[in-house]
Amino acid sequence: MHFVYVLKSAVKNWFYVGQSKDVFRRFQEHERGEVRSTRPYRPFELVFYEAFLGFDDAIRREGYLKTTRGKSTLRMMLRDSVRVDDAAELCGE
Repeated sequence: MHFVYVLKSAVKNWFYVGQSKDVFRRFQEHERGEVRSTRPYRPFELVFYEAFLGFDDAIRREGYLKTTRGKSTLRMMLRDSVRVDDAAELCGE
């Protein structure tokens, strides 16, 4: 399985979209500060993830969620469970 995941920073209005074969291991790497691009935004909450059978499907979905339309979709999907401001930054590697 391949996963696309979304992390929400507990200290800033900042979201991170990424993909991994092991979403929980990757989440722990973000939490420990092992990922340079997310280190300043720790700690995180894992707010969303999706599973895909194929790597290419996961990469395609990650790419979509990083587009303007994808960010809008993500905000709509998470609007009741996570406070997502229009000003929130959605970032990813």
